[in-house]
Amino acid sequence: MKLLYVHALALFGAIVIVANSYASEAVPPDVPTPLRIPAGQSVFLEALGTGVQIYECTDKPDQSSTFQWVFRAPEAVLTDRTGNTIGKHYVGPTWESLDGSTVVGEIKVRDPGPDQSAIPWLLLTGKSTSGNGLFSQTKSIQRLQTVGGITPSEPCSSANAKQVAKVPYTATYYFYRVENQAPNQSIEETKTGNATH
Repeated sequence: MKLLYVHALALFGAIVIVANSYASEAVPPDVPTPLRIPAGQSVFLEALGTGVQIYECTDKPDQSSTFQWVFRAPEAVLTDRTGNTIGKHYVGPTWESLDGSTVVGEIKVRDPGPDQSAIPWLLLTGKSTSGNGLFSQTKSIQRLQTVGGITPSEPCSSANAKQVAKVPYTATYYFYRVENQAPNQSIEETKTGNATH
């Protein structure tokens, strides 16, 4: 029993070290002033989103003869720096971890970013969360380093009304929680079998 107890303590210590190493790798990025995070929050996760921005060709409200591309939702896989999948991103906008925890964001600030051929940079607040895992303590989110994803260049008219276009994009997401708040679940735990789906 004593030997098993010692092994359990060693394993727990290893998990804590790994979790802390991931936290230390997430460094607050240098951003324009409007995109800065409120005082009292610290970054706990950096995730790369790779997927598509979904648009639909539809008529403008009160102008049935005029059509435009309307953004509907993102659809992306979230990975860590080593390429391991840690979750997904979809309509809401919602970020969901492999452990089932989620955060739904609300856009507070838009910035065009340095690349006019890419979707804008964003600052979002965590409007709501669910579960008891990786994302459940999220207070703020930044979407930065965007590539692609802008409104389709092909025409939108009555000829292709209701057409759906999926435009490839990538972005880096930074997640923030209250400073010195203990995590509910580490990234390593999320990747190594404690996921609900």
